[in-house]
Amino acid sequence: MRILVIEDELKTADYLHQGLTESGYVVDCANTGADGLHLTRQHAYDLVILDVNLPQIDGWGVLCQIRENSNTRVMMLTAQGRLADKIRGLDLGADDYLVKPFEFPELLARIRTLMRRSEQAPVPDVLRVADLELDQGRHRAFRGKRRIDLTTKEFALLHLLMRQSGVVLSRTQIISFVWDMNFDCDTNVVEVSIRRLRAKIDDPFETKLIHTLRGVGYVLEERD
Repeated sequence: MRILVIEDELKTADYLHQGLTESGYVVDCANTGADGLHLTRQHAYDLVILDVNLPQIDGWGVLCQIRENSNTRVMMLTAQGRLADKIRGLDLGADDYLVKPFEFPELLARIRTLMRRSEQAPVPDVLRVADLELDQGRHRAFRGKRRIDLTTKEFALLHLLMRQSGVVLSRTQIISFVWDMNFDCDTNVVEVSIRRLRAKIDDPFETKLIHTLRGVGYVLEERD
């Protein structure tokens, strides 16, 4: 899941970036309304977290322009806590309105709620391919009865491959979903991450699930 944070307070932006990244999300940040709008036109985001007091274009203007072209979920995150401000944000098309200061667990809970609303088809809490299971809620993976310990990025990579089981994903697609926009695409991080993931979910078992299509990408599926 990819989130854009549009926030001009650098400490708040860094706090959100770190916390959301550690929670398994891919996070981009913009410090002005204009930069935020540019990013929304360049990338597909699942959620935009939007401050109101922004340079160049304020949050109200950003929200209005987003709504002209997109149904992307937008959460207003601002110190303006008056009822009139909340009503204005919701009337302009915001999906949620959270007032600063806030508790991070509440922010995460609201994000999960917004994502459940936006999913056209419910995604099961436990994904299964052959004897491989991924429990999203408990952040656990099993191959048969054996539990597999994964890092945050390994979990995100496996989640992507299992959600798209049977679909070949290119290296660029994997980077865009699992790492943020500032990531150096010239590194071999995808190959290294796939190799480490295979060492945990494939190498100890007879049936292999992660397959390479040379020059194309990777796919997770059960094959005869």
